[in-house]
Amino acid sequence: MRLLPALTRAAALGAAAILAASALTACGDDSSSDATANPYGLAQPGVLRAGTLTDAPPNVFLKDGKFTGFDNDLLTAVAGKLGLTVEFVGTDFSALLSQVNNRKFDVGSSSITITEARKKTVDFGNGYDFGYFGLDVPAGSPITGFDQLAGKRVVVVQGTVQDDYASGKQLDPVRVPDYNGAINQLKAGTADAWIAPAEIGEKSAADSNGKITVAAKQLSPAPTAYAVAKGSDKLREALNKALDEVIADGTWSRLQAQYYPGRPIPADFTPGSGTVTAPSASVAPSASGSAAPSATGSVAPSASGSAAPSATGSVAPSASASTAS
Repeated sequence: MRLLPALTRAAALGAAAILAASALTACGDDSSSDATANPYGLAQPGVLRAGTLTDAPPNVFLKDGKFTGFDNDLLTAVAGKLGLTVEFVGTDFSALLSQVNNRKFDVGSSSITITEARKKTVDFGNGYDFGYFGLDVPAGSPITGFDQLAGKRVVVVQGTVQDDYASGKQLDPVRVPDYNGAINQLKAGTADAWIAPAEIGEKSAADSNGKITVAAKQLSPAPTAYAVAKGSDKLREALNKALDEVIADGTWSRLQAQYYPGRPIPADFTPGSGTVTAPSASVAPSASGSAAPSATGSVAPSASGSAAPSATGSVAPSASASTAS
């Protein structure tokens, strides 16, 4: 009879051990479940939070209270391939990359041109578009080209690739936070020229009632891509794979036709990884079959690293040339 208390205590200890092991197993299952539910490390599982702009048509802009444009519509299609919904949030371009790397946003969507300097802040996916620089000037200005800007008061939007270009040319540009600021400088006569994304520059000139004109264009030196935080390899790789899928199924070509009707695509530009073909994509080869020099005499690389024709070559942009920030 004295054995019963001892057996009871042993049983109790055994049961406690089983409960502890079960608790540890449950914790492990929770961790595994979290990884499965949120494989890309998003701030909110299932939702891709995207930082973008509100005033840069046709790439990224607000229309009837909805974020749209080529870049944003393409990102929505890409996210759909991954089973994600997109939450767009407006911001200033000058803050966008740091906000992406600080994980305020999961991704940056704003025709972001890939540069070596920007790679120090964020990681980029594969290129999905190309763009042109535009040179806007006040009506009646004698400026007709990018090579006439030395000593002039040149305005740029801070942090854009146009800012990089102006600084690289030692132009000491006047920096403003957004496109409206640049437009206002030209209208007020406080700037001699604005180096702009070509499409935004063209639309601004058209809406200025003759106060602003487009003096010149040239191909941007690199492709545009979505930006993610440093080390977000799973998200970056998933976006690249999904981008290839929307290129292959014709979505990329449809959006190109919708937002850039009639715009020729440089023969050497290949969107995505380069392993898939865009159906019905219009390709505009140069007259010689090789890349044409840009307005500055240099050759601009495409997303695949090869040269792409410039605005002054045989594939000059149409009135709906693309934006590049």
